[in-house]
Amino acid sequence: MCGIVGIVSTSNVNQSLYDALTVLQHRGQDAAGIVTFQDERFYLRKDNGLVRDVFRTRHMRRLVGNVGIGHVRYPTAGSSSSAEAQPFYVNSPYGITLAHNGNLTNADDLSRDLFRTDLRHINTNSDSEVLLNVFAHELQKLGKLNPTKDEIFAAVSAVHERCRGAYAAIAMITGYGIVGFRDPRGIRPACYGVRETEAGKEYMIASESVALNAAGFKLVRDIEPGEAVYIETDGTIYTQQCAREPHLIPCIFEHVYFARPDSILDKVSVYKARLRMGETLADKILRERPDHDIDVVMPIPDTSRTSAMQMAHRLGVKFREGFIKNRYIGRTFIMPGQKMRKKSVRQKLNPIDLEFKGKNVMLVDDSIVRGTTCEEIVQMARDAGARKVYFASAAPPVRYPNVYGIDMPAASELIAHDRTVEEIQKLIGADWLVYQDLEDLITCVNDVNPEIEAWECSVFDGNYITGDIDAAYLANLETQRGESNKAKKNPEMSSDNAIIDLHNDED
Repeated sequence: MCGIVGIVSTSNVNQSLYDALTVLQHRGQDAAGIVTFQDERFYLRKDNGLVRDVFRTRHMRRLVGNVGIGHVRYPTAGSSSSAEAQPFYVNSPYGITLAHNGNLTNADDLSRDLFRTDLRHINTNSDSEVLLNVFAHELQKLGKLNPTKDEIFAAVSAVHERCRGAYAAIAMITGYGIVGFRDPRGIRPACYGVRETEAGKEYMIASESVALNAAGFKLVRDIEPGEAVYIETDGTIYTQQCAREPHLIPCIFEHVYFARPDSILDKVSVYKARLRMGETLADKILRERPDHDIDVVMPIPDTSRTSAMQMAHRLGVKFREGFIKNRYIGRTFIMPGQKMRKKSVRQKLNPIDLEFKGKNVMLVDDSIVRGTTCEEIVQMARDAGARKVYFASAAPPVRYPNVYGIDMPAASELIAHDRTVEEIQKLIGADWLVYQDLEDLITCVNDVNPEIEAWECSVFDGNYITGDIDAAYLANLETQRGESNKAKKNPEMSSDNAIIDLHNDED
């Protein structure tokens, strides 16, 4: 999962891009990058690390220009090389940079075609570089020295014809502007907004509306599935549907876990959706155990807080913050490696013994993916004096790999894969485990926006909506993940370019 942002402004965009990326930091903590444009040159800074660590004052001063794009990343398929930090760059045609959120399911085939037919070389294992080269090649095929909006939209249409999977992307074309587009199913989110200034209108494209709000932009709307938004350097904006048969089928896991609660995705308030998740989960508890003995409901900070608060209200029991979170430890879901995740749990959370002693505690998390952290947290609650420890997941069991940009491709890593709820309950050590039903989860988000046709729920139901995923594909993903993890353990096996700047970078 990644965060993307692009701005066309009437003044330097470096600070606004930086601010937007810090707001989108929850979407990726592995790497960050910004590229700006001025006087026919790109200025690029990217590296592994958090936004605040990647960009120092000396870097920001060199990121000059009124147009730019930015990216925050966590590694898909276990990759953590800074050589794959974004944005990526190609010099032909015009000079194009691109930031991408998602995953191309036919990246290997595209990479071969780009080399054999399009005569383009891919330098990393990133499908984002593949997407950039497909877009660049399709634009180059048109053979125009000065591309118009029609040529740019035609290139995006060709991208939709060639690429499969999930992608929300922003590309910057030297001297012309930025173009943002979503895949024909709108699996990954993207929106755009406007900011009125004395010098004229300024525009931002971003993964989530909260990035717009933080920079003083007003949300205009979401980018439609298959649609492209092209903003010229002078602030002129064009939009066009570029897909033949677009259908809005967004990823439901965005609302469960990834998106910030103060964001609006496809006209759905993430906060409202999570409130509804807490209500429906409480209703399930009341159906299954009307005489429950829950004394207190506690969230596992932070994503589950909204659902837990509403659950407690619905059940008529106390809501308490039983765990204090260390803000300087990253999200354990994003951290590669089971041992690192397990070790970080007790560094990340500290229980308040007073809230646990002698009580029957219902712990609420947004989801249970690998189960490692749940087991540790349940034990922490017991060590703090809880009489009984119940556990609730605001999402259904995660039983299947994700192929659309979320870093959990191996089924063997998922605690719910081929296991019953009772078996999972035993593994995490809880006295009672309750999951949200998938039908209820879908209802929670659809109640906020009934216009959405369907939801991408593959991690829960194994239905891959692109129709190109089979057992061989999943087996290959698992193999790639294993090889990538081996490379991380042996640094000599991986290349790591610390800094890339297309002009005048002195670290």
